[in-house]
Amino acid sequence: MTKNIYLWAQRGVVIAFGSVFISAGIYLYLNWIDIFTRARGKLVKHLYINSYKWIKVNQMFLGPESPAFSDWKTPPLQLNLDLYLFNWTNPQDFHRNSNKKPHFVELGPYRFVEKVEKVDIVWHTNNHSVSYRKKSVFHFDPENSKGSLSDKITSVNVVAHSIALKSKDDSNFQKMLIARTLKMYNAGVSITKTADEWLFTGYVDPFLSLGNLLSKFNKDVKIPYDRVGYLYTRNNSATYDGHFNVFTGADDIRKMGQIHTWNYKKHSRIFEGEYGQVTGSMGEFFPPNLTPQDTLWLFVPNICRAVPFDYTESVQIHNVNAHKYSVGERLLDNGTLFPSNKCFCIGGKCERSGVLNVGPCAYNASMYISLPHFYKADPYYLDAIEGLKPEKEKHEFFMTVEPNLGVPMDVGGGFQGNYLLEPIEYLPPFDRVQRAFMPLMWGEQRVRVLPEMAEGIGLVPMIILIGHIFTGALLALGVILICWYPAKSITSNYLCSKQKVGFLKRVTSNANMKTTSLPRKSSSDLENTDLLQKNKIIILGS
Repeated sequence: MTKNIYLWAQRGVVIAFGSVFISAGIYLYLNWIDIFTRARGKLVKHLYINSYKWIKVNQMFLGPESPAFSDWKTPPLQLNLDLYLFNWTNPQDFHRNSNKKPHFVELGPYRFVEKVEKVDIVWHTNNHSVSYRKKSVFHFDPENSKGSLSDKITSVNVVAHSIALKSKDDSNFQKMLIARTLKMYNAGVSITKTADEWLFTGYVDPFLSLGNLLSKFNKDVKIPYDRVGYLYTRNNSATYDGHFNVFTGADDIRKMGQIHTWNYKKHSRIFEGEYGQVTGSMGEFFPPNLTPQDTLWLFVPNICRAVPFDYTESVQIHNVNAHKYSVGERLLDNGTLFPSNKCFCIGGKCERSGVLNVGPCAYNASMYISLPHFYKADPYYLDAIEGLKPEKEKHEFFMTVEPNLGVPMDVGGGFQGNYLLEPIEYLPPFDRVQRAFMPLMWGEQRVRVLPEMAEGIGLVPMIILIGHIFTGALLALGVILICWYPAKSITSNYLCSKQKVGFLKRVTSNANMKTTSLPRKSSSDLENTDLLQKNKIIILGS
């Protein structure tokens, strides 16, 4: 009896351990990535590779003492900004009765090396965030540029047309005054300046100077700049992009690098409702454990909103598996495919898919962004002009991210700035122009991690794989322990029954062999046998 109790107790312990291993294996298999993600938010881990340098793999929260801080504050990779300008070759033919379309020639790239540094850094422990400004210094790189900053480029006279456009609904008398002012300054539909003036240096415009003079006597007149240039005041500025507050991930690693406020506000006030919320990543970090079903959001201050990137394909960067996400219809649709996008239609007016009105973010100018060369845009935009040719390889805006860490490994592309030139009655020379979206410029910034950095990042999927193998081993061990005694019993019964069947077969076989080997008895033997039986009966009877 004691022996039986001991055996049952032993079996119970083995089955209990097996149940624990199976439960642990299932839990770890389902939550291993989540556990690993939380762990790397608390642990400081360095990877020393080929005696090259300590590689910070962005696997912990952001803090003044964290390994990722120095690279976050001053990115170690060289950042190249390639700028392309569109030269308008036939402005004299652009009028209502002309059958010629505006023709453009792309010039560039004009490459600038960008040196980025985050300044005015303040840490906030109450909500686990950090505030800062981004200072960028640009240096022209003539050796890797195709063209000179002294190149003459003709484009739309944006300032003159903007002044005329603001007077579109004024009285005829006011329009007459504006028309005389435009004529006095010999304002035309187009204007020619150097590439340097169009970009960072800017140029002096007489209307801007006049506006600045009037602003001294009229508070309603507000002129933000003293010069005109697409990137004027950006170079060597810490205020151009605004003030940022992002989460450090100290309380939740998934929040690291996600923007909290921009210019001290959680809402841009440019777009209504939830669509004006300040959200998304600033580009250095994305949420970990990404899947093809996820959408990445990148906050772009120049357009006052977050830009969605949708999964397109899986690729390899320096032998590291990564997910590629690209800008597409989710951003540029006018509400046809994504009804919620109608909230981005200014004044309830939606243009054809392919452009986004950023006028409210650009002093209410008639500015629109698109992908370069109107890539993925409605054919309407290309049909109205000549000289542009969209190509995926050149004009796609994408980010390739290692999905487990959420670390960008390859980023390329950018946006194109366009100006909507439309006719304005009684205000020459703009009363005779055709309506068209005129391309001005586009920029691309390409960043790709170095092979030694990719080698460090590539260790993370290996750690996750090891975790999955470990959980699989736990499951297998648990199944073996639980099934050990039942399997042993079934096997023993099977072997015993098999042995019995074999034994019976052997006995039957031997009996048959003995029966067949006995000699046949003669008649005399039979008679003797009968006589003996009779004598035996007589004796027993007496």
